[in-house]
Amino acid sequence: MNDIKDNIAAVEQHIEDACASCGRERADVKLIAVSKTKPLEALQEAYDYGCRDFGENKVQELVEKYEAMPKDIRWHMIGHLQRNKVKYIVDKVFLIHSVDSLRLAQEIEKEAAKKDVTVNILVEVNVAKEESKFGTTAEEAALLVEAIAKLPHIQVRGLMTIAPYVEDSEKNRLYFEKLKQIYVDIIHKNIDNVFMEELSMGMTGDYEVAITEGATYVRVGTGIFGERNYASI
Repeated sequence: MNDIKDNIAAVEQHIEDACASCGRERADVKLIAVSKTKPLEALQEAYDYGCRDFGENKVQELVEKYEAMPKDIRWHMIGHLQRNKVKYIVDKVFLIHSVDSLRLAQEIEKEAAKKDVTVNILVEVNVAKEESKFGTTAEEAALLVEAIAKLPHIQVRGLMTIAPYVEDSEKNRLYFEKLKQIYVDIIHKNIDNVFMEELSMGMTGDYEVAITEGATYVRVGTGIFGERNYASI
């Protein structure tokens, strides 16, 4: 774990270089440390070196870490969210990245109303049309945003996608371009209660390409914490 400090420094440098290459400000891009399956000691180390945004895939793990870690952390739910788990996190997450259906949004609305909170969400779009991935289609994304926007305890903050795993990150550029185009098209619709500010795209293998295409959130796990230990799940 003593590599975490160096890894964060390297990722920060890559983000800075990617921003410089396309004329963006470093402040325009937020780094999420994807901490799923990682022990609290690793999260604490990343926290000590400045990370405040952490991403989790599973509700139970997010809740446990939320209870144990400092309260100024912004927790991001980046994995598939089951409707029956929504109630556990609506008042704990800073942002849910993975809203892929109106039914899920309606469940978030119901639980948020009970707790009298407003939940910030991103609509997940399966731009690459991978059968193994969740997300609405590129064609349906705007309609889904319009429908969710009618729910008073939810604010749509932008879009998210998970690009395919590729050896050559350039191969994912077209998916990031496509998500950015959908994002711009939705902005032009001027939908009430929609604040299209965030594009969550790019992971350890391709976040620099995503930044050059407009990502405002990049989700980096392996690049910060090293390879994931699935035996510990």
